[in-house]
Amino acid sequence: MRLLLAVFAALLVFSAPAHAAGPQLGIADDRLLLQGGAEADKALLEWQQNGIQTVRIYALWSRVAPSSPTGEYSWDQLDHAVNRVVGANMKPILTITGPGPLWVSRRSERGETRYDPDPKLFAEYARLVAERYADRVDTYIVWNEPNLGGWLRPQAACFGKVCNSVSPHLYRDLVNAAYPAIHGADRTAKVLIGAMSSRGSRLTTENSNHTPLAFLRALGCVDATFKKQSNGRCKGFKAPQADGFAFHPHGVLAAPEQVFPNKDDVSIASLSRLTSTLDKLQKAKRLKSTTSKLGLYLDEFGYQTNPPDKFAGISLAQQDQWLQRAAYQAWRNPRVKLFAQYLWYDEPRSLNNENGGWQSGLRFTDGRAKPALKHFAMPFALDAGKGRLWGQVRTRETRSVKVQRKLAGSSSWKTIGTRKTDSQGYWSWTTRLTVGASYRYQAAGATSATVKRQ
Repeated sequence: MRLLLAVFAALLVFSAPAHAAGPQLGIADDRLLLQGGAEADKALLEWQQNGIQTVRIYALWSRVAPSSPTGEYSWDQLDHAVNRVVGANMKPILTITGPGPLWVSRRSERGETRYDPDPKLFAEYARLVAERYADRVDTYIVWNEPNLGGWLRPQAACFGKVCNSVSPHLYRDLVNAAYPAIHGADRTAKVLIGAMSSRGSRLTTENSNHTPLAFLRALGCVDATFKKQSNGRCKGFKAPQADGFAFHPHGVLAAPEQVFPNKDDVSIASLSRLTSTLDKLQKAKRLKSTTSKLGLYLDEFGYQTNPPDKFAGISLAQQDQWLQRAAYQAWRNPRVKLFAQYLWYDEPRSLNNENGGWQSGLRFTDGRAKPALKHFAMPFALDAGKGRLWGQVRTRETRSVKVQRKLAGSSSWKTIGTRKTDSQGYWSWTTRLTVGASYRYQAAGATSATVKRQ
């Protein structure tokens, strides 16, 4: 009997996690990858060493397409980037996106490359991309951040002080044209839509940014109560189709557990707002999907740091801690299939060194490592409310971790349990957490960050 009890106790400590295998790990850093050369090769090696599985790359229309309709397409840079990723045994995801050259705009006389892109021409470009990379790429995203004026214009049509949505309807036309074009060239492809920014604003100008959920409702031609609309730009509505939904839940200055006050914005802590809206649109047949519920692909997530960003950056220590806790938030939502770090290297600052670019990298522009890089391969989080310890061995080099505790006032660590990891390296343990104690875990010869139970 004692032997049976001992075996049972051991099984409890070493049991496999009940949670389904968590999201794959990705990276997005186009500036670094597309420039090629030794820096790109060095980054790819580092990505491999840190367990990254997926690399998102822009198939930017204006970079590939000629400056006139009769010119030749330039594929070399994108070819090299895709081949580098595949050669490193990682999977590329291509975001087929504008802006395109000026001649693809239906209002080219305005001189704005982002303005009203022709869906038929975009579908042809999407077909060319999928046809060229079908043997190396499995997943495509239709456009990047269509709810932002920096990527798609106009966002709205304004008459006096009243502005009405335009970009969701432009985007619906782009998706409805590109989705069958991509599948026609690559029948087994997974085509994602969305890739929206996490926040927006009230529409007050032609290029005001949409909040993501307001954009989604307009995309599906429903009002705030999900009542179907059939007038104006919704006349002749055709539901867009998707195989998954991409999203960029950047928190900016908000901690990973914090929700944005505007209920139409979506942080990583409030992904349920997004899935609820998607589910309602599917149920109303205003969004078609090849799955019963759309999976979420977080192809961008990051925190800018100060230094160097004095305006939209958090401290280096906060970035280290918050990225680990954000990974836990992503794992908690079973709809999340991909969690991708944005960026690896900071982008350069503007000439006056005051603003510009994006500084969410794990390395500064000059290559120096930020503290967050040290713990990137083994994130660790403590959820006091649920009495849970959580982590991930992103290199997937081992199937178990040793969980350790140091009591308040003590100088020694004691192993208190061993946990199995799932196929993606995740593990979790719900247990009584001692107030004032510190926790960490060890795996594959490395040690995680230390977290204290307050």
